[in-house]
Amino acid sequence: MWMWRYSSAALLLGVTAIVATNSTITAQDAAPPTFSKDVLPILQKSCQSCHRPGQIGPFSMLSYESTRPWARSIKSRVVSRQMPPWFADPHSGAFANDRSLNQADVDTVAKWVDAGAPQGDQRDAPPPVEWPADGWQIKPDLVVRGPEFRVPARPAKNVIEWANITVPSGFTEDTWITSLEIKPSDLTVTHHLCISFAPHRPNVRYYEWTWQESPRDEEGVATDRGATSGGAGAIRRAPGATTGGGFACYVPGVQADDYRPLHAAKLIPANADISFQVHYTPSGKEVVDRPLIGFTVADKAPEKQWISYVMSGAGPTFAIPPNEANYASPPAEAEFTADAWLVQMMPHMHLRGKDMTYRLTYPDGRSEVVLNVPKYDFNWQIVYQPAKPIFMPKGTRLRVDARYDNSAGNKFNPNPDSTVYPGRMTWEEMMAPFFSVVVDGKDDPGKVLKLRGLTVAGDGA
Repeated sequence: MWMWRYSSAALLLGVTAIVATNSTITAQDAAPPTFSKDVLPILQKSCQSCHRPGQIGPFSMLSYESTRPWARSIKSRVVSRQMPPWFADPHSGAFANDRSLNQADVDTVAKWVDAGAPQGDQRDAPPPVEWPADGWQIKPDLVVRGPEFRVPARPAKNVIEWANITVPSGFTEDTWITSLEIKPSDLTVTHHLCISFAPHRPNVRYYEWTWQESPRDEEGVATDRGATSGGAGAIRRAPGATTGGGFACYVPGVQADDYRPLHAAKLIPANADISFQVHYTPSGKEVVDRPLIGFTVADKAPEKQWISYVMSGAGPTFAIPPNEANYASPPAEAEFTADAWLVQMMPHMHLRGKDMTYRLTYPDGRSEVVLNVPKYDFNWQIVYQPAKPIFMPKGTRLRVDARYDNSAGNKFNPNPDSTVYPGRMTWEEMMAPFFSVVVDGKDDPGKVLKLRGLTVAGDGA
């Protein structure tokens, strides 16, 4: 009997403790999230890379004061999964730079806004992220000033053709660079800036603009079929075979290339030149863009080389019929002729782009999709970095497929009644999968990849 009474008392005590504990949990759950303790860590992890001064985000999320006026808009975009922008299918690979929010983070942001977006105790805030100064994503050791470009307010047919110019790099000795960032001064008019490194030629003409022009109809659509590297006049060559393992491009939203985590670098030979290819879009206001290129530099040769490529399936047969909602482009195909590790992928199409898929087929016959973007959005040019570099033994083949929506159901479509051909302007089309690999430091960058089928080299975005 005594034992029973003791057990009963213990049971009662335990029940009381459980009730008390549950009451504590309920009270804690009832407390709304605060900016300092709960929301700021989420913003640091997934939002501040774009939402800070000098970056593409329309407002800063570095502080409560700059974030609070946008609280309701933030909730709307986060709950609808429009922000942070991330379009990779999670069933086809994991990515090191995945900035999408899990459901717990989404719920935290929503509850914070619903509670009136309280700041909370500032002592609960994590230390601020030490972002590089002056809008840089890297902290450059060296900066090269690019050529100024005056963007007219209202050019004829609203077209500014692609332009090219060559400038000296300023590197007087062989230099291994370990990161690279192209930084326009005016993001509102910059469609893309691409650079490539080329051996110096005695007859090179510095600071002279040349133009990639096409005859155009009244709507600004090119009437020649060779208007891009993917057109009928394309040169069929291995992309990225220029000095230093190819080129680099800025497009809105893209992050700087940082080769350091993979112990890789790019070689810029002594006295090399830098060729710029630029594409600007008018905004109704005349502006001048003054781009900069920032580098970090290695003090010795690296273990691996980083090589950047772009190829195109938009060859001579590419033509999207009017009102076609699911046009399949000819594929872009290549084969690796040396062991390589795939470290970056960036799908690129224009306003009618619908989806893009990267698939590897290994020498043993095994095949896998390494990136699937089922809902492509031209407004966000996202580089996808595999969680671990994907090893591709010599003989591995890469195939990229893309589909397009030229129907009235595509809200971005400027004219569903037209046949759409490859072109340099946004209202024309591209099928340009970008990707980067690392290879052994002794490999020749020009002999790592060969194109297959009708695939051609891309030359821009």
